[in-house]
Amino acid sequence: MTALVDIEAELIALGTVRFPQAVVRDELDNRLGGELPTIQIEQAPGGDDDGLRLSRPLVDINVYAATRGSAFALAHEVHAWVTGELRGMATDRLVIGRTGALALPAARPYENTALRRVGATYEIYCHPVS
Repeated sequence: MTALVDIEAELIALGTVRFPQAVVRDELDNRLGGELPTIQIEQAPGGDDDGLRLSRPLVDINVYAATRGSAFALAHEVHAWVTGELRGMATDRLVIGRTGALALPAARPYENTALRRVGATYEIYCHPVS
């Protein structure tokens, strides 16, 4: 059986260091409008594993910002981080192999018209540290 890692917790910890200007988290709350920009990282349904060590979680990353332009700018930074900087990275608990975008950053509807949301979906091949 594949040993799975908490990809959300790992990416939130890494993202908090990489994006100090943003709040990086998994769940949103009622204070979102006062905590912009926010990067929301959530494991999406799907993905797979090889039954031994390697897993391929799917991860949705949404960026919330006051303007469409600032949301897209940060989403493009996040995209470069996931598809470039994370590839080959290791932490105390996780080794990341190949990464890629399944859905590129695009505007996503959000019920609060005072905010803008841009999101993308990524696949991240990873395994626990031995």
